[in-house]
Amino acid sequence: MGSSKSLGDLFDSFKSEAFRLETLDDYSKSGSVVAYRLFLAGLPQPEDYNADWVEEVRASTAAGKRIYRVHVLSRPLTPYLRFELGWGYRKNMTGGEEFFVLDITGRDNPLSGVGDFWLFDGEDVATMGYAGEGKFLGAEVLPPVRAAEFVKYRDTALARAEPFTEWWERHGEE
Repeated sequence: MGSSKSLGDLFDSFKSEAFRLETLDDYSKSGSVVAYRLFLAGLPQPEDYNADWVEEVRASTAAGKRIYRVHVLSRPLTPYLRFELGWGYRKNMTGGEEFFVLDITGRDNPLSGVGDFWLFDGEDVATMGYAGEGKFLGAEVLPPVRAAEFVKYRDTALARAEPFTEWWERHGEE
């Protein structure tokens, strides 16, 4: 049985940190569809791209909270990942969000079978459901007793990931 809380409730009530694990190569059907088309067409990033999220992150980080994520991926990057990392991550960093990459190119995935999730304060977990081309189906908030399992996933991801900016310098143009 899940929780009576929603993903939105968890964002509204977290006290110190929100961690996201991303595992997909394509989220193109989940949002920013117009921006993704602009990216594919080689057009410039709109000024207001991701503005609402950046402001939410900025408000949280100004209050001393941490929002960070690890993306498990392999090269070569899909067109969507080029967009997400090149436009999305770099823009979101301006609000204070932190990004890490767990590059599994030519290596085993230490998180094989683990899907996308948000972990709040190491206590609340919301798993993210997706269909083809990253179409978001919804989030399921799990009972707090499950949090320890996801704390281990977070710790594994962080132990093997590297800061996005360092990874991007080496691989962003591949």
